[in-house]
Amino acid sequence: MNHEHENNETLQVGIEEKLSIGANLTYGFQHLLALTGIFLFPVLIGQALNLEFQTIGYLIQACFLTTGLVTILQSGKMLRLPVVQGPTAAFFVAVLSASASVGLGTAFGSMAVAGIIFMLLALPIRKFGLIGHINKFIAPPIVYGTLLIIIGAQLADIGLKNWFGSANMGVNFAASIITVGCVLAFMIFGGNTILRRGALLWGIIAGTLFFAVFGSVDFSAVATAGWFRLPEIFPFGFGVSIPVVILMLLAFLQASAEAVGMYTLLTKWGKQELDSTRVNRGLFGEFLGCTLGAVFGGLGTTSYPENIGIVRVSGIGSRYVTMTAGIMAVILGLIPKVGLFIASLPSAVLSAASTILFGIIAISGIQMVSKVKWDELNLAVAGSSFIISLGTMYLPAELTAGLPLAIQSVVTQPMLVGVVMLIVLNTVVNVWIRPVLERRASANGSQDSIPTEAA
Repeated sequence: MNHEHENNETLQVGIEEKLSIGANLTYGFQHLLALTGIFLFPVLIGQALNLEFQTIGYLIQACFLTTGLVTILQSGKMLRLPVVQGPTAAFFVAVLSASASVGLGTAFGSMAVAGIIFMLLALPIRKFGLIGHINKFIAPPIVYGTLLIIIGAQLADIGLKNWFGSANMGVNFAASIITVGCVLAFMIFGGNTILRRGALLWGIIAGTLFFAVFGSVDFSAVATAGWFRLPEIFPFGFGVSIPVVILMLLAFLQASAEAVGMYTLLTKWGKQELDSTRVNRGLFGEFLGCTLGAVFGGLGTTSYPENIGIVRVSGIGSRYVTMTAGIMAVILGLIPKVGLFIASLPSAVLSAASTILFGIIAISGIQMVSKVKWDELNLAVAGSSFIISLGTMYLPAELTAGLPLAIQSVVTQPMLVGVVMLIVLNTVVNVWIRPVLERRASANGSQDSIPTEAA
């Protein structure tokens, strides 16, 4: 998103304005099309863990349910903003890495425990909600912008190499090319319409149709599935691992930083106040919904920049529209046929679409850090965090194998190393050291004082 003139713009439909049922459904559906993580992350986890179609389908259902629950809470009394939330790359990476070593049951059990911890830290009661009071440490663009770049670069490892599949490589690759070509075409020529906002979805449809003609697509599991299924409590079993809880805590921390950034934008556009109490209410609602979602087997969520972009471009800021999107997501989460249909899509097509998504995540981070004043201090914060965190992907196996699981789970994940380094370095350099240097320069009458804009 380009926020160059964001402060001068007003919403055509205000945050508290109500629209007709038809308008709510139409604009709400637009928001669902932007939630590409629902269509991609559960399938990629399932493919990596060699899960059955039925299990992948349930994962997708649980992600729809989690998305709906959190979005309803955010649009309702908790935050009262047009926020749509969906599965985030941070939780995708955390669940994928944890499940590979301890299983899905322990991954989601540990996510639920981490969610409860963050709920306690964000209690919407004055003096008790700590997260809202440390907003300045986790929300600056240099923190969450650089982190998105790190995540995008980390996810590149599971993108392009999966375009070819293990059999029928020619058909797989051709379907991937068609998918990417269609996505790019809709993004470039779709204008401010549903064509552009659903570009990834339309690309997946085009690639699947090509694959159905020249390859083979099996939707038999969809035909035999039922039309209604209630979510299960810890469907993959329950377990808790301290190292995985730490992993999930860091994922929640990243989600918090991104969510607060989105709250800030929306309140500016809607000309509303965003104090620490409101931040705590929003984050408490997010953590509550994510905790319930983890109990049902769904990935944790955060605010999607794409959905904030839809609000900005359309001018429709009504929170009742996003609440409608949340209700629609809950309904889809109760229909097994929906999850199994998505799970049956060709893996090469989904990998191609995910490659574009991962690129968008990285470039969204670049857009965010464009607001940072890049002096030597900020270069030190972002540069060292970026290169060191990505370097963890190349640590010697003989070194990491000898580390305790708790340490190994953190130091081998660029996203987790990145979020810790960025928050710590930004706090030390920009919150503590920068003011000291500025006062010293001012006292010495220097004309070369450190810039005052600490991103």
